[in-house]
Amino acid sequence: MNSAAPACPSAQARSAYEGSCNEPGSDGKAVREVLSRIGDKWSLLIIATLNEGPLRFTAIHQHIPGISQRMLTLTLKHLERDGLVLRTAYAEVPPRVEYELSAVGRTLIGPAVALAEWAVGHYPQIETARAAYDAR
Repeated sequence: MNSAAPACPSAQARSAYEGSCNEPGSDGKAVREVLSRIGDKWSLLIIATLNEGPLRFTAIHQHIPGISQRMLTLTLKHLERDGLVLRTAYAEVPPRVEYELSAVGRTLIGPAVALAEWAVGHYPQIETARAAYDAR
């Protein structure tokens, strides 16, 4: 790590992130790990889809164009491991499995919607900036 550029601000904490950085031994690990999980290509789409309520694997797969079965399986496992998604297997023939947001997962809907709205609202500016940059 470059000692000239600390990972965390050293001034008085103004946010939860900055506060976590000021704790002894902390380097923003919580922020990096959580953003890595929810900021991947598929997690927020799965979370948004499950906001409708419990769904079976096939229904989730049908709601998210372009996701492979393997990637959906892996992402659901990761979200379940992180406690954002609950998996319920029913002892039926044939077996039935449903996925739903956990209480913690549901708290992510507000920030996720805000981020999505920000992205949609600012995308024209981002496209313009990209075009100008690429033209240089």
